[in-house]
Amino acid sequence: MAVWIQAQQLQGDALHQMQSLYGHHFPIEVRHYLSQWIEGQLWDTVDLENPQEEFKAKRLLDSLIQELQKKAEHQMGEDGFLLKIKLGHYASQLKSTYDRCPLELVRCIKHILYTEQRLVKEASNSCSPLGGMVDSMSQKYQQINQAFEELRILTQDTENDLRKLQHSQEYFIIQYQEKSLRIQAQLTSLSTLPPADRQLREPSLLSKRATVEAWLTREANTLQKYRLGLAEKHQKTLALLRKQQTVILDDELIQWKRRQQLAGNGGPPEGGLDILQSWCEKLAETIWQNRQQIRRAEHLRQQLPIPGAIEELLNDLNSTITDIISALVTSTFIIEKQPPQVLKTQTKFAATVRLLVGGKLNVHMNPPQVKATITSEQQAKALLKNENTRNDSSGEILNNNCVMEYHQTTGTLSAHFRNMSLKRIKRSDRRGAESVTEEKFTILFESQFSVGGNELVFQVKTLSLPVVVIVHGSQDNNATATVLWDNAFAEPGRVPFVVPDKVLWPQLCEALNMKYKAEVQSNRGLSEENLVFLAQKAFSSSSNSPEEFHSMTMTWSQFNRESLPGRNFTFWQWFDGVMELTKKHLKPHWNDGAILGFVNKQQAQDMLMSKPNGTFLLRFSDSEIGGITIAWVAENPNKAGERMVWNLMPYTTKDFSIRSLADRISDLNHLLFLYPDRPKDEVFSKYYTPPLSKAVDGYVKPQIKQVVPEFATPNPDPAANPTYMDHAASPAVSHPQSYGMYQPMSDSMLDADGDFDLDDTMDVARHVEELLRRPMENQWSGQQS
Repeated sequence: MAVWIQAQQLQGDALHQMQSLYGHHFPIEVRHYLSQWIEGQLWDTVDLENPQEEFKAKRLLDSLIQELQKKAEHQMGEDGFLLKIKLGHYASQLKSTYDRCPLELVRCIKHILYTEQRLVKEASNSCSPLGGMVDSMSQKYQQINQAFEELRILTQDTENDLRKLQHSQEYFIIQYQEKSLRIQAQLTSLSTLPPADRQLREPSLLSKRATVEAWLTREANTLQKYRLGLAEKHQKTLALLRKQQTVILDDELIQWKRRQQLAGNGGPPEGGLDILQSWCEKLAETIWQNRQQIRRAEHLRQQLPIPGAIEELLNDLNSTITDIISALVTSTFIIEKQPPQVLKTQTKFAATVRLLVGGKLNVHMNPPQVKATITSEQQAKALLKNENTRNDSSGEILNNNCVMEYHQTTGTLSAHFRNMSLKRIKRSDRRGAESVTEEKFTILFESQFSVGGNELVFQVKTLSLPVVVIVHGSQDNNATATVLWDNAFAEPGRVPFVVPDKVLWPQLCEALNMKYKAEVQSNRGLSEENLVFLAQKAFSSSSNSPEEFHSMTMTWSQFNRESLPGRNFTFWQWFDGVMELTKKHLKPHWNDGAILGFVNKQQAQDMLMSKPNGTFLLRFSDSEIGGITIAWVAENPNKAGERMVWNLMPYTTKDFSIRSLADRISDLNHLLFLYPDRPKDEVFSKYYTPPLSKAVDGYVKPQIKQVVPEFATPNPDPAANPTYMDHAASPAVSHPQSYGMYQPMSDSMLDADGDFDLDDTMDVARHVEELLRRPMENQWSGQQS
């Protein structure tokens, strides 16, 4: 059974691969309920290519069907009835499918077992960090499954005791009616007899009555002991049930929710809910069986009241089991797919809620409706305190009602909100420097349903992760910062939506790295050197020691409320700009390691001055949000024999929408080696735009080529350093286009820190755009179209 236990712990794509192994040809329920038997058979001894092995395969098929039928027969209780029918159906289905070709059954099961073993082995590879995690998960899951087995045995034991009690009580009642009542009737009839006859018969009847009453007293005491013993066993079962439920709901489900929250920051997927649902369904099944047993025990007590403590015990048991099932149902009403955490008004959005025990409790027999409303942080606090907030409103959501649907194939009960839209939002009064992008809301999902033929009615509700409402795309950047901070640093069980105002720098680094890798969709995250650069920027420090920043804390204000020194943007706004630029235009180069990125101007100069002329590197602009610049080392044209580092004016998304980074680097023949010593074409040539095709129908396509005037000299050795423009099929623009460039010193556009002033930079960028268009218009204006 070990393989099946571990197979159930697979996550993500591996879990989907495992699930895809099953279907009508071999139901997953058969694998689950006969896991030990299936793994105990010698499937490999059957030679699938030998038709004579069909007899051996037929025996395995017959044994499989017998095991299924046996399993079906042993199902007890109300819910067991449905499983009994289902397993019986599978037995008939498998017999019908494979009776004429039993070797195909063997082939199917061998493939399933082989694939499961492979998937489990890959997941638990000891060389990967996942290996230790899978091992610990396997141990934890084994403990959970062992507890379920113990609960099953306890529940079966109390079921047997309950039947014995019922039989004993029925026998007691029969004996009481047949003996005690008959003797009493005979004694009553003596009053009609003559005194002599009465005196003759009365002693004998009185003796018999005393004997019967003594026996009845003993039996009544025995019944009472049975009842007390059964109640004590139920107490033990309920204690174990509470413990198991705590592990599943307070540990596993809370951890799943935490993973879901971190996934909002780009963390690994939270994983499927299938295992959690199977556990919750087992809990529901076991709880319901015990609840029915307690109700039957109460019914037996009412049939035959015997003075004692049993009535109070049964009342306590009934109250406890109701609390347990109530906690299970209300806790398993969860949000499977969260609404977007940055929510723009008048924009469609979706969400999915799910009841993990809905199928097991037959809630879908009367499908409940779920309603979604948006509530403020204060309203969310009041909800958790069970305060009445029904008349409060924080906005209006269109299409906010949805009926829960039961999906037979997956056994899930869920409501899919596909076309919700936030029509309007009501904001609260903000405090101090807090902006609208720091105000948190939440989507409240609520429903009502009954179980057990309206025996129990539940009001359920669940809150989404915090949502920041925006009305314009320009607010997205700051809203994302609020969400990132909340997802990263929220504590379990917090008061909505309290987060620390300051965190240790290493904690923030972990969150930034997670977000960066997810946004850029890259396995190459932020290195220790990158994080030191970010710390220097965040804390205005010149230290190069990572250890110096480990104990430092960063406040929310430093993160995204206060501008960086000498800038008009915050730390987060700068970092987010880098992510956006990299995600949209630089992803392949970042993955290739071609972009150092997180290097300041002085560091770039120190690195390049020790390298040959023409060596260059790519770094993110300090002065502009979402900008990247090229720094290279070359001769100083104003001073013979002196070398200096040049910095090209930063490129932004707008520039790369005109011409890609690789093509721009290809255009600049004075760039020869990517730092430290890689020929640029070796790094970038695979990203160059292919040469233009020859003229068609008399038309020649114009080209845009980047030129830096001070370095606009032809490549002295085109064969050695081929570029895109050198091999263009159509003529290049004859008049070189100017492109802004700045030197590290004495430039009118530089600010006090030696960086560009943003407004001046934008003016130059607009001027460059005009220059980029002008040569083409001059070049081709004489040609008639």
